[in-house]
Amino acid sequence: MRRFAAVLLDMDGTLVDSDAAVERAWERWAAEAGVPIAQLRPLMHGNPAPTTIRAVRPGYPPAAVLAAAARQLELQYTDLDDVVATPGTERLLIALEELDLPWAVVTSADQRLARARLGAAGITPPLLVTVEETERGKPHPDPYLAAAARLGVDPAGCLVVEDSEPGIAAGRAAGGTVAALRGLEADLRLTDLGDLADLLLRPDRQPG
Repeated sequence: MRRFAAVLLDMDGTLVDSDAAVERAWERWAAEAGVPIAQLRPLMHGNPAPTTIRAVRPGYPPAAVLAAAARQLELQYTDLDDVVATPGTERLLIALEELDLPWAVVTSADQRLARARLGAAGITPPLLVTVEETERGKPHPDPYLAAAARLGVDPAGCLVVEDSEPGIAAGRAAGGTVAALRGLEADLRLTDLGDLADLLLRPDRQPG
């Protein structure tokens, strides 16, 4: 496997196992907003909250979308009891340090939520790019382009690690090589982040 200029990692579902907390927040928001949970469930992961809310409530004016997104985030800020690092995360972070490979977390969460979840999982990234920092979020390339620019590297030289279709689309649109979890189609398919650690340390090895 080629040498990458940087590794850009999604947070929820990739570095941090927060699936249950994300789903609880959306379920509570859906109940409050009168949105059928079956309509919302396929959209719970990967998109910024405003994108998901526009999809299920296309008639909402911009101010209502922002208010709904703020409420949905509020439901997540203190729901951290079962938020932990995903399998293989510790091994990956050790490998990145051994290889002196720059890395960043690129997330659709806001700063407050991202720092809370990363803190709960014991992860301190050297660079954190959150939803406030770009006009457009995933699936647009802007968050990954911003991370590459802040690291001073070519986006085409980056490895993007994702676990959702919107995130994969964002990484591809930014021009990076994309590695995916959860069996999703991408340039590389990973079983977990330990698999990625092995690939970076032993580039002749095949993933899986």
